[in-house]
Amino acid sequence: MMSEYKDSIFAEPLAQVGSFQFDEKVAQVFPDMIQRSVPGYNAIISAIGLLAGRFAQPDSCCYDLGCSLGAATLSMRQHIQAERCKIIAVDNSAAMLDKFRRLLNSTIVDEGVTIDIRHADIRDIELENASVVVLNFTLQFIPPADRRAFLKKVYQGMLPGGILILSEKLKFQDARQQQLQTEMHHAFKKAQGYSDLEISQKRSALENVLIAETWPSHQKRLLDVGFASAEVWFQYFNFASMIALK
Repeated sequence: MMSEYKDSIFAEPLAQVGSFQFDEKVAQVFPDMIQRSVPGYNAIISAIGLLAGRFAQPDSCCYDLGCSLGAATLSMRQHIQAERCKIIAVDNSAAMLDKFRRLLNSTIVDEGVTIDIRHADIRDIELENASVVVLNFTLQFIPPADRRAFLKKVYQGMLPGGILILSEKLKFQDARQQQLQTEMHHAFKKAQGYSDLEISQKRSALENVLIAETWPSHQKRLLDVGFASAEVWFQYFNFASMIALK
């Protein structure tokens, strides 16, 4: 999903950097922002489609929780062959969903897979009959105290043999690793054209909004809520995507 709008939200010095929000300004530049900020994003989106094609069950639901502009949803729709399968895409940003609906209306409709777009807090969604659940850089924006109960709810709403695809920014237990991974992420962003000012101001905006955790913390919690296994399938610096199987 390419963007005609370049992300320059943090390009000029701000007197006060407020907390990051998925508002209309972000929605307009989001495809450019996410691809220039998250290493390996396109590879993850492509793989989500392939995994959904492998795990989607007939007469089941596939959830894209925190769908933003629907990149994962559209990737799933492209690959799902299971009959009577429905994708439920949920986000709490009205601005994101308004643009997603416009994008969806401009794409070729596959009659075999329906897409249900819902404006809601994903913590309030009652999952049911789910064969595929995607949390693509979403859990990191939920308060840590809520994450275990939320993932338990996800697990309980999934069918046997279902898959959870969880992508997250990671932090590291070793201080040198944390420093290295952070520096390399910043180097990646600079290589994508972001200035030191943009990187610094966005980092300030995300402080206390995006709260990263270590991979062992993620794995332990996924197993604790009931998943049979949980492993990292992709990592690029401090961004990773994990698979949990029910």
